[in-house]
Amino acid sequence: MLERVLEPEVMETADEAREYDMMDHSAVNQLFVDDLMQALDGGEPSADVLDLGCGTGQIPVALCEAWEECRVMATDLSINMLDLANYNIEVAGLTERILLQQLDAKELPCDDDYFGVVISNSIVHHLPDPIVALREAVRVTAPGGLIFFRDLLRPTDEATVGSLVSQYTGEESDAARKMFDESLRAALNLDEIRALVEQLGFSADTVQATTDRHWTWIGRKVA
Repeated sequence: MLERVLEPEVMETADEAREYDMMDHSAVNQLFVDDLMQALDGGEPSADVLDLGCGTGQIPVALCEAWEECRVMATDLSINMLDLANYNIEVAGLTERILLQQLDAKELPCDDDYFGVVISNSIVHHLPDPIVALREAVRVTAPGGLIFFRDLLRPTDEATVGSLVSQYTGEESDAARKMFDESLRAALNLDEIRALVEQLGFSADTVQATTDRHWTWIGRKVA
């Protein structure tokens, strides 16, 4: 069993942000949006969406293209990520529907019970103590609202790490492959993330392994 090895919570440099933005995330981003829309299935209490750890804004853009009514507050702690997100959102013509904010997911300056949907893609593996951000996500979700988190799933052994890196970043740069390798090692395993959502009052089976390298938590806040 591989032990969790933390990586930096924030991508500090512009080079790191550019490297991340240049990686081909299109398939996983589209799958995220498709699965989110399926989970919503017309049941969202409002079209106000909070995205925690939006990175360079690719998912908020894809979500707005798929869901015409939604408005997204897209947040990240890295100013370099947000600089690129601003560019991507402007190119997509979505500046009136996506608001960028430099915020810490562990301490949100947001009212309780505000957002109809709270989403996050790949923020958890950056956090030394993820329960703090998960608790904040639940706090700001409206009663009956949807919480949709997806992140990497830590492999059980070195061979699987190597196989996943080769399969999914084999055509990327050396820096991108290293980034993915480190992210896999920093991720939670299924038992770890299930234990955290149980602490928040959700059933463990609201978290499922949804690909060979991802888990997904889909929770409804009690009305």
